[in-house]
Amino acid sequence: MQLAQILAIIIFVMMFVLIVTDKIERHYVTLGCGLATIVIVFGIVMRSPATIMESLNLRNIFTLGFWHTSGAETASIGINWATIIFIAGMMVMVEGMALSGFFRWLCMKIAKLVNYKPVPLLISFMVMSFCLAMFIDSITVILFLAAVTVELAKLLKLDPVPMILSEIFCANLGGSATMCGDPPNIIIGTALHYSFFDFLKNTGLMAVCSLVLIIIYFYFSYRNELVHEEVSEADIAALPSPESAINDKKEFIYSFIIFGLAVVLLVSHEATGLTVAFIGTFIALITFIVFRKDAKEIISKIDFKTLLFFIGLFVVVSGLEATGVLEILANFIGKVSGGDIRVMIAIIIWVSAIASAVVDNIPFSATMVPVIQALASTMGVDLSTLAWALAIGTDVGGSATPIGASANVVGTSVAIKNGYIIGWGKYCRTAIPATIIVIAVSMVMIFIRYT
Repeated sequence: MQLAQILAIIIFVMMFVLIVTDKIERHYVTLGCGLATIVIVFGIVMRSPATIMESLNLRNIFTLGFWHTSGAETASIGINWATIIFIAGMMVMVEGMALSGFFRWLCMKIAKLVNYKPVPLLISFMVMSFCLAMFIDSITVILFLAAVTVELAKLLKLDPVPMILSEIFCANLGGSATMCGDPPNIIIGTALHYSFFDFLKNTGLMAVCSLVLIIIYFYFSYRNELVHEEVSEADIAALPSPESAINDKKEFIYSFIIFGLAVVLLVSHEATGLTVAFIGTFIALITFIVFRKDAKEIISKIDFKTLLFFIGLFVVVSGLEATGVLEILANFIGKVSGGDIRVMIAIIIWVSAIASAVVDNIPFSATMVPVIQALASTMGVDLSTLAWALAIGTDVGGSATPIGASANVVGTSVAIKNGYIIGWGKYCRTAIPATIIVIAVSMVMIFIRYT
């Protein structure tokens, strides 16, 4: 078993290094390392076909518990197919909404409501970014928000950089509020069987309280730049109407209904027993029915690379779990903390935040889920308390640097493409203090509520 542990660690470290260096596309990296885990660790060293099958976890899809919680509880080791199916379903829904012009209409409508004034525009777009990211992938949110922000800025002769930076941060913060808001939360929620409301009542409360502070923080950070910018009536008159963003009125209404249905199903899934895998599949089917003439275009825009990235990642992490490496790590954290729950929380939330600032938070969260499970069982602490610390740390920590989360990369890329350069210094000057504020506030709230 010791050899298997060493090899599992080597494969995992190799995967992380290759992801960080970004020389090879990350889905090739995780799939290759996943295959190495199956062949070398499970096959050659452990000689365990049962562990291979457990890692692939295909049988789980055909059980009642995978689709409805009235069945047996789903397995936590191996590929988390519920996460993958749910994310795929949400991707389909979002592409349908984008085709109808929903996101562009929403941005233009809110900008018009605040009369295109710089400070109200900054605050309203921050709140919109936060709210949308609670239900929609933050990458998609920023992709549309940043593009519309640049367009508005050019027409109104404003600097879009403060708005884009604040939108990026709020998208990551909003994603921490719900189970479906950010991939790490989906991984944590499906693995540990937490509901939409579980996240909303815990990380959601932390995120909303932090949002108030973050709005104040960004206002004071950029008020000197914003208050001196004036928008003329002529510039406002030249802007297109929000209604011009709607490509097809019928499809627009349908996309709004589908989005509402997805929210209702997610909010009520604890009461109905419908799993996120069922909800993702159902929403995707409804979207394909409504947008059947655009089905090929929607399929072509699905981010299959991300889905493959998840599959390989889960296999590599299962190698660490099956060989007992994660249990050793959990015991080490327990020993360092001396069994003190507050020290454990501090270690998990700050290590998660710092790690997520420099490496992708998705593999980190997938790795840490079984670690906190082992910690909870061996140290006798409440698993949910550790889960909320992990979720906030990984979701918000990624905001600190331009490469910490995918939304950061997308937002800064849109700005740079349009001639607005956002370097590391410019980005980190406001993002790092904002990240520290949220992590510190969240840690204190966890201490007060759970210890």
